[in-house]
Amino acid sequence: MQVAKDHVVTFHYTLKLEDGSTLESSVDKEPLVYLHGTGNIIPGLEKGLEGKTADDEEFSITVAAAEAYGEYNPELQMRLPIKNLKSQGKLTANTMAVIETEEGPRQVMVIKVGRFHADVDANHPLSGQTLVFEINIEDIREATAEELEHGHVHGPGGHEH
Repeated sequence: MQVAKDHVVTFHYTLKLEDGSTLESSVDKEPLVYLHGTGNIIPGLEKGLEGKTADDEEFSITVAAAEAYGEYNPELQMRLPIKNLKSQGKLTANTMAVIETEEGPRQVMVIKVGRFHADVDANHPLSGQTLVFEINIEDIREATAEELEHGHVHGPGGHEH
């Protein structure tokens, strides 16, 4: 069976940057399980998995920034009143905070904290990065009617209601 729309795919991955540094890995942990074709993973990875099978040897997928977390946008750096930032504990540089936007809450990285304002960056931490995924597919199956209706995987490795 091949990876295709409306199939549940179970795989292990190691995520690296272009320079070879490892960011995270599911190896020796639970594999990632997702419903293919519903946008539950980054677009470039989903495209790279299309047509692959569980019989394929471990393979790599290189995903350009535009197909991952987007290009870095300097306009997403801004100065905001500290009272508009919600955080766990004291605000300091290199900590995450939350701001309310028209689209709902959004995480930002605090760059610098002043007396009344803070400089923040609303870019995803991996924006502007080309990502390399080393993939080992464990299983592919057809999604259940309930999974298709809900748009995500149910059961082990998926979402429980």
